[in-house]
Amino acid sequence: MTKHKCDWIPSYPENPSRITQPYARCSELGLVDRCRRLQMRYATEDLVTLQHSEELVEKAKATANMTLEELQDFFTKYDSFYCNNASFECALAAIGCTLETMEHIIQEKVRNGFALIRPPGHHSMHNEFCGYSIFNNVAIAAKHALEAFNLDRILIVDWDVHHGQGTQYAFYDDPRVLYFSIHRYENGMYWPNLRESDYDFTGKGKGKGYNINVPLNKIGMTDSDYFAVLQQILMPVAYEYRPQLVLVSSGYDAALGCPEGEMEVSPSAYAHFIHMLGSLGQGRVCVVLEGGYCIKSLSEGCALTLRSLLNDPCPLLPPLQEPSDSVTETILNVIKVLHPYWSCFRYQKSLEVGELCPFDDVNTLPPRPGVEFITEENRPHTYKNDDAYPVLSDEDTAALDKRIDALIAETSLTFAPHRTCMVFDADMRAHKNMSFKGHPERPDRISRIYNQHIEWGLYGRCLQVQSRLATEEELATVHSEAYISKIKDTTDKTQQELDNVMEWRMNSIFVCKDTYRCALLSCGSVLSVVDTVLSGKAQNGVAIVRPPGHHAECDKAMGFCFFNNVAVAVKYAQNKFGVKRILILDWDVHHGNGTQHQFQDDPSVLFISLHRYDNGGFYPASDDGNYTKVGSGDGTGYNINVSWSGGFMGDSEYISAFQQIVMPVAYEFAPDLVLVSAGFDAARGDPLGGYDITPAGYGHMTHMLSGLANGRVVVLLEGGYNLYSIAASMATCTSVLLGDQCPTMPAPQPCQNAVQTICDVLDVHQQYWKSLKFRVKIPTIAQVMDMEEKMKQGPGSTGPSVDEVTEKMSSTSVDEAPAASTDTKEESAAPPDGSEETGAGAAGGGTGVAKEELMGACGGSEAPMTVSDLLKQQNFEKMYAVQPLTWCPHLETVQPLPARGLDTGDPCDVCGDLSENWVCLVCYKVFCSRFVNEHMLFHGIEAGHLMVLSYADLSVWCYGCDHYVDNQVIYPMKKAAHRSKFGEDLP
Repeated sequence: MTKHKCDWIPSYPENPSRITQPYARCSELGLVDRCRRLQMRYATEDLVTLQHSEELVEKAKATANMTLEELQDFFTKYDSFYCNNASFECALAAIGCTLETMEHIIQEKVRNGFALIRPPGHHSMHNEFCGYSIFNNVAIAAKHALEAFNLDRILIVDWDVHHGQGTQYAFYDDPRVLYFSIHRYENGMYWPNLRESDYDFTGKGKGKGYNINVPLNKIGMTDSDYFAVLQQILMPVAYEYRPQLVLVSSGYDAALGCPEGEMEVSPSAYAHFIHMLGSLGQGRVCVVLEGGYCIKSLSEGCALTLRSLLNDPCPLLPPLQEPSDSVTETILNVIKVLHPYWSCFRYQKSLEVGELCPFDDVNTLPPRPGVEFITEENRPHTYKNDDAYPVLSDEDTAALDKRIDALIAETSLTFAPHRTCMVFDADMRAHKNMSFKGHPERPDRISRIYNQHIEWGLYGRCLQVQSRLATEEELATVHSEAYISKIKDTTDKTQQELDNVMEWRMNSIFVCKDTYRCALLSCGSVLSVVDTVLSGKAQNGVAIVRPPGHHAECDKAMGFCFFNNVAVAVKYAQNKFGVKRILILDWDVHHGNGTQHQFQDDPSVLFISLHRYDNGGFYPASDDGNYTKVGSGDGTGYNINVSWSGGFMGDSEYISAFQQIVMPVAYEFAPDLVLVSAGFDAARGDPLGGYDITPAGYGHMTHMLSGLANGRVVVLLEGGYNLYSIAASMATCTSVLLGDQCPTMPAPQPCQNAVQTICDVLDVHQQYWKSLKFRVKIPTIAQVMDMEEKMKQGPGSTGPSVDEVTEKMSSTSVDEAPAASTDTKEESAAPPDGSEETGAGAAGGGTGVAKEELMGACGGSEAPMTVSDLLKQQNFEKMYAVQPLTWCPHLETVQPLPARGLDTGDPCDVCGDLSENWVCLVCYKVFCSRFVNEHMLFHGIEAGHLMVLSYADLSVWCYGCDHYVDNQVIYPMKKAAHRSKFGEDLP
């Protein structure tokens, strides 16, 4: 492919060094030897005609026999194009290499690949050469994958600085291909100067919503701007789309130093982009070289891309800065037009009547007046291509080279000899509840996790770290000496003396003679893993430890926790290794109160907790876990609580929170170390948490975090009480840390309560984190059209109302939540009958998209249903807030009402609490609820008594069915409780 060159202009920017120098840099870094080398092949003409006309193929073939004069004449017939006698052969090689790479990925012979090829292809159209491109390599590959391998969801990501119009045209009406392009546009003033490169061109027919253009309207865009685009648009849509294959049109002309792009993306950023995409399609990512004309930044970008494909840690980036207002306008505009098609766009506010978006361009629709686009009518007949590219002065080139050299020198490309280290010590099993054998924080928790690692073959792939006891000096960096002595003194007490300590019973704590040593072993083992990672022996680590720690305060044990392992680990990393910025991510279902209090005024530690809150009713039942608690003093803004209330959260809600909050803030903070307080009690089936995260969900969150801190991530066990769930979940985290692919998962569809929580957090933290600036009010398309109509009619005119415009254009308002996306969107997303999409499918563009198409789905709507109608439709005869079961198999275990009846004023048999208690309908003992000290739940687990009645609201719950029950068997008990509580019979 080096034979393709411009024979009469040796300095032409698209030249052979574009692949020889990147290859040399990859070889220099030892990357090529770590890859599986594929044999080059030539594409056959029948494959070329998947995308191109036979006429175009014949034209390309004819160049092999042209004279130099004929080639120079041919050179003028197409925009920014050249060829020589070897170009046709090289173009077939470029396609063939692309297909060879992609086929190996689809056939699972390799996980991913990089086709380092030229000439590039994404500008080439069905019947036209364009923009250095002969044949469209990526479009041909996608069509081949659709036909030969029966794929039906392919994501093409094009981050070349020029819009890949050829690829857009190829799939504009095809929902099997989602085309995403981020490109320099300058409101149409930048090449290829097409109207259809703007954000409002979103597809046609069944492909409506599957074409995403992110036009950049200023030069100088940085990592911060590109990250914002990927975080706010690409990744949420990609997770919803769930591609089976990702093809990347990987141009590097947006990299620092490229004279054509004039952008400032660092080479390191491309490694992070690839890492993000690696979570999709089970890691099936095929990168295909497009543009890039600063050889130094191109070579470095290619090398770091390949490094990321090889699962090396992403280079550490400096803290990302505030995204520019220009890119913010673009992002909000894209969301404005895509909102009807993708349910992930739910985090912007709606404009009220008379309001405007604070970003002016969002209040309008393209095109901008005065811009002349290239169309079929005005395009030139010949092109002057010999000077159709920018040339930098020697001074500018030297200055840019200096900046690039500085970036390369600052970028550490070292990685540890071991990928993942692990600690486990069976001695931690000695800590146990001597009087309550069925207590959920039981020794088998760590044994089951350890055994799962053995069964999955993970244990042998990890560096085994020696466990150790934490020293009292290490504990004292977090805990008071008096408290440490208090826990230490438990070793000299009898079990009866320990059981009689009411303070511990009230704080969900049990103690035995081995507790102190196990707590030291748990904490010290975490420090061993941190030491192994920060000393460079392992890239990341896993600590299978107990007892947990994140509830432990400076001077108090609570919530099964004695010493705060993660807090002590932070202090250890700071004191021994001088780590400056540490992120603690706590996904345990309970708020990590002890960790928050330890660092709430410390800006060197960013604490993010995602937890069940239930308006302060869920353990530890304090408003300290609310989203309004942001830290104090210098640490204001460095405490982020994603406090879920209402609903049962799972993968969808947590992934959405990561996309909207966790990852943008984390990249802005730029930690040197990530510590994960990994409780797995939000996992599906956990008896305490009641949430629904799957092992796949934990794997994806781990993958996202592993892009930070040069991969220095330590996952340490906190809670989690379903033995199957915690074993599979933590093993999946380890698998991902080892570099295994992320498991597949359904498209995220967060519940409305979760969306509200995320919005609440964004509203509070916008003032502290500039990456969260996108939570603003934006108009609907109907509102924009209404505003434009009023402008046309002049001052003082009311014009048609938004409702009137909406009535004319569509029966579905984009204010409504969009329907959940499916693998192939329904025909209802197509334009109304008779409308036409202009500008796509041809080289020239029209004046714009039919604006009614931007309104979303069109068509008639039936009369709205009432709540009663909906209930009847679902066969609900009674109106309950939650529909109870009318029967469950555990009703057979219910015992007759005792002769003494029931007393709703009875205290909890364990802790004496009177605030919220339940009575067991099997043994009729009384215990407190899960919102107090969870003693009824523990009783159910230990005794196997699953039917209980609430003294608070007289409802009956079955732990076995995880549901409320309403059956005549339990009516006598409900009546007795009602008489006791209210002094009268149940109506």
